[in-house]
Amino acid sequence: MMGIGVFSGIDHVIMDVTLALVPLVIFFIAFQVLYLKLPASYILNLLTGVIFTFIGMVLFLQGVHVAFLPAGQQIGAFFGSMEARWVLIPFGFLVGFLATYAEPAVRILCNQVDESSSGFIRGSLLLLVLSAGVAGFVALGMARLVYNIPFLPVMMIGYFCAILLLPFAEKDFIAIAFDSGGVATGPMAVTFLMALSVGASAVIEGRNPVTDGFGLIAFIALAPILAVLLLSVVFRMKRVKSNAV
Repeated sequence: MMGIGVFSGIDHVIMDVTLALVPLVIFFIAFQVLYLKLPASYILNLLTGVIFTFIGMVLFLQGVHVAFLPAGQQIGAFFGSMEARWVLIPFGFLVGFLATYAEPAVRILCNQVDESSSGFIRGSLLLLVLSAGVAGFVALGMARLVYNIPFLPVMMIGYFCAILLLPFAEKDFIAIAFDSGGVATGPMAVTFLMALSVGASAVIEGRNPVTDGFGLIAFIALAPILAVLLLSVVFRMKRVKSNAV
């Protein structure tokens, strides 16, 4: 019975992954035939990589479907039904940090920044800053559920602060900041943290899973922008201080 549950709906996952990868493969083959003319060994490695990607995506998305989403909703419902609902706030901070720290896309971005800047912006530092920023905003999202804080004013204030920080930020950091907002909303955050928020809002009296449960991903997308811009301001202050000395 457990095996049936684990593989339930995997045919739809396989179809979705196939529809996502096949156009990319066709696009590459067309360029290979018309322009690239890469050696056969390279094509073999690429096709092998596509197969590994296909298997990995199927297993990951199926795992999300049968494990992460139900677990997130159940954990959210558990904390939402507690009398001391404020526990959701520190718990949200913890899981927000861990989910971002484990997010593959975030790690790739941090490694690319480290490599492109020749170590000037250390990937390990950027990873910690992004994880802490997302953790803080996930905690804020949980506080929004617990204390019924309006969504729109928080978002408006957040983006207004980001705009105010732009003139004081190092130019090299600005593009990184906005890219970070995209990669932080990866599969780890979307699958578990969103399910956690929806599960909690479903059991808290007076909350609506649609209007109150969603919106957390918007917080997660905003958090890295502010975090990296603040890091940039710190870098700029240190540079100005060192030049003055």
